[in-house]
Amino acid sequence: MPVNRNALIRYRTLDNCLRNKYRQWTLKDLIEACSEVLYEYEGIDKGVSRRTVQMDLQMMRSDKLGYNAPIVVIDKKYYMYKDPDYSITNIPLTDQDLGKLTGVVQILRQFKGFTHFHALNGMVQRLEDRIHTAKTKQEPVIDLEKNENLKGLEFIDTIYQSIIKQKAIRLSYQSFKARNARTFTFHPYFLKEYRNRWFILGIKKKSQPAMLLALDRILAVEETDETYIINNSLQLTDYFQDVVGVSVNPNEAPEEIELYIDHQNAPYVLTKPLHHSQKLLENTANGIIIQLSVQLNFELEREILGFGDCIKVLKPEKLKRRIQQKVKNAAELYEKELKLNELESSMQKIHRRGFAILEDIYTTKEVGRMLSVLSRAMRQESGWINDGSGITYALFKKIPQLKSIIFNANLCSLIREGLGSDYFLAKATYLDKPVQTRQYNHWQQQTNIHVKAVADVDGFDDWIVQDDFVSVCPPATYLQNGFIISIHLDNTDEKNGALTVVPKTHFSLMTNEEIRQTLEDSNSKCCKVARGGIQIMKPLLLHATVSPEQDRHSRIIHLEFNNLDLPQGMEWVEKEMCDE
Repeated sequence: MPVNRNALIRYRTLDNCLRNKYRQWTLKDLIEACSEVLYEYEGIDKGVSRRTVQMDLQMMRSDKLGYNAPIVVIDKKYYMYKDPDYSITNIPLTDQDLGKLTGVVQILRQFKGFTHFHALNGMVQRLEDRIHTAKTKQEPVIDLEKNENLKGLEFIDTIYQSIIKQKAIRLSYQSFKARNARTFTFHPYFLKEYRNRWFILGIKKKSQPAMLLALDRILAVEETDETYIINNSLQLTDYFQDVVGVSVNPNEAPEEIELYIDHQNAPYVLTKPLHHSQKLLENTANGIIIQLSVQLNFELEREILGFGDCIKVLKPEKLKRRIQQKVKNAAELYEKELKLNELESSMQKIHRRGFAILEDIYTTKEVGRMLSVLSRAMRQESGWINDGSGITYALFKKIPQLKSIIFNANLCSLIREGLGSDYFLAKATYLDKPVQTRQYNHWQQQTNIHVKAVADVDGFDDWIVQDDFVSVCPPATYLQNGFIISIHLDNTDEKNGALTVVPKTHFSLMTNEEIRQTLEDSNSKCCKVARGGIQIMKPLLLHATVSPEQDRHSRIIHLEFNNLDLPQGMEWVEKEMCDE
């Protein structure tokens, strides 16, 4: 029996009312609700009759439309669903429906072998599984790969329609590296999916090359009246022909890649090729050698790295070295890991001897990033960072991007678990003195702290005012509570300016005579620190800098921490909490 549109609107309205658990519905309420909806959607200002709604309720209760709605009347007045989770929108498929769908699946299965219907493979399997589940009431037996939480999927249809209709669109786009989103007109040509992530290929302007944008970085899409630029140059079917993944360099030719895969993993590569150009070159006793003809790109590297120690790049040399370096960097992430038991032992040494050296704090990659940021800042801001002294004070205020690199998981753990959660950064300095200016510094204790401005406060004296900071000698308590962490960006030893210290001299502020007497009676120690390691020291520890014997770098970042606030009117130079 056919059902007209007005009746369907009434059924849906009644269903919405009866699903509302927070209100009781009389027949009069239901009549008014249906009348209002019909007026809103169809412009019918004639109210729905009592008899019409009663017949609608009876029809919903029946099996004529397959609803079988469990509508009951409470206290002979209020209508509701006996099953609070019921809705006519959730009714199961009938046997007749399942039979028809089964026939449709059989028809679709005939097309799966044709090139243009490859995309139907997963669809047919999902449909078969749904029908099987509905018929047998069993759990699904198939689960195809999907990423339902991927951002940007809501834009696929809009972009697809713009390609089909040759319409330009306006995108709001923010790449992972950009601080802010950019809005621009885009002329889309092709949608590409790779590993459940979607991309759109197109151009911004006729004079510009093609761009590949990720849908998960699109914030908004809207139509625009700008004239669509028709694609007359890109061969869309061949655009991704010579790459693994989606990163294409149109000006780069594919290269011959040779890979060795061990015997255990060879079947996986042979049955699922890494690329359609894959060829088997050789079967060896321990594995296979295959060849790919592809461009070198990010996705190829990710594919190779995904096999771990089961694969080796044989050719070309540049790819081999790049993968080798990435594997080393990955290994360092496990090797350079601060262990809490070692930290506890080191903190005991610091309190007992006044210093300790921890090697496994920064990876080679992290040190390289620090030096890169510092080098770039020196070139761009030579006026304040390269003044000849080789010292940069208030480091994070001048180069704020350094902070996220320096405060890695190891250093944060060291501060939180070793120093204490109440410690804050009081001073940050970068030291890279020119070789010709480095000299053997006399034995001393660090007796000064850096503050923002001069203030007349009891106990603080010996003021030194410079352009970058104000230095003052505080009461000994401030120095005894402090810690100095020196991050070594080069291998440091007795030949390039390592610190020589006298252990157990950090307990009190010493006079010149006490220093002289201590040096006569104590043995000093040279602190050798490997690149990426740190030296933790108490400020009052007696120390001196070794005069360099070779023209070698000794670049060091000094961080000073304390947990005591300064008196009113004085401020620390940095004063940043370590857990921020």
